[in-house]
This record gives sequence, C-alpha cells and structure tokens, in this order.
Amino acid sequence: MAKREKNGLTKLELQLMQVIWRRGASTVTEVQEGLEQELAYTTVQTMLNILERKGKLKRQLEGRAFVYSATVSEARASSHAVRDLIDRVFGGSSEELVMSLIKSKQIDAKKIAELTKRLAEEGEDA
Repeated sequence: MAKREKNGLTKLELQLMQVIWRRGASTVTEVQEGLEQELAYTTVQTMLNILERKGKLKRQLEGRAFVYSATVSEARASSHAVRDLIDRVFGGSSEELVMSLIKSKQIDAKKIAELTKRLAEEGEDA
C-alpha cells in the first residue's frame, strides 16, 4: 500500500469533509445523511475520529453527541491536494500538468483564454 502523506485525504475522508464544509458543524448522523453513498454509522464515526486525530476536524460534546467541525478550509485542502498531485505525477511542474490537460483534451484554447481573462480581472480587484 502506498504511503500517504499525513496531510493528505483519502477519497472517503474527502467525501466526509465535503459534507461538513457544505453543512457546517455536524453530528455523525448528520454527516451520514449528507453522504451520497450509504455507510454504516460506526464507519462514519470511525472516519470522523480519524480526521479529528489528523487535525482536519475538531469535535465538541453537545448533549450526548459529538459535533464535528472543520479546522481546515476547503480551499486549503484543495490547494494541498493539487500541490501533491503536481509533485507526485508531474515532478513538481505545474506547466506539465497544464500540458497534460491540453494534450488529453480536458481543456482547450477557448477555456484557457477564459481563465486568463478571469485571472486578469481578479488581479485588478486585488
């Protein structure tokens, strides 16, 4: 099994985090209900506790249930995942990632022009 970086999220961990980012602070039951796939309560509880130990979530006892909330933003987690992908797959070269997207026809010249325009506009707002 490949060694996973401490800060990285597995696919299931990411799905759980996305529920919490979308809904805000949530109990195990609320996270379970927010998932697209059905998972056992104990599975969700175990995974939330793992995320809490990793420092991605914090939990607070409210009544008889723990309420979990994110300690890391979705933007930060996304940025980390992209950086990890670029480092592992493209030898640290973001240009190689872009070239791969172009060569595999997942992005075209029109979309690149749109993105360039958006970046220029965001730069003006800063």
